[in-house]
Amino acid sequence: MGRIKTTFIKRKTKELLKKHGDSFTTDFSKNKEIAGRHIEVQSKKLRNVIAGYMTRLKRRE
Repeated sequence: MGRIKTTFIKRKTKELLKKHGDSFTTDFSKNKEIAGRHIEVQSKKLRNVIAGYMTRLKRRE
């Protein structure tokens, strides 16, 4: 079992997917850079969690 994502993480990731979905890939390290450019987050950890969830969503597509 994995970690449960909060509503904040899911909402922000889905907003990014709608606005900039074509720029994200299935590579986590590239998604970290892209997420850092498109949103302002308080910490690296939040950015990484959002990038990881985005990677998971892109793999499902």
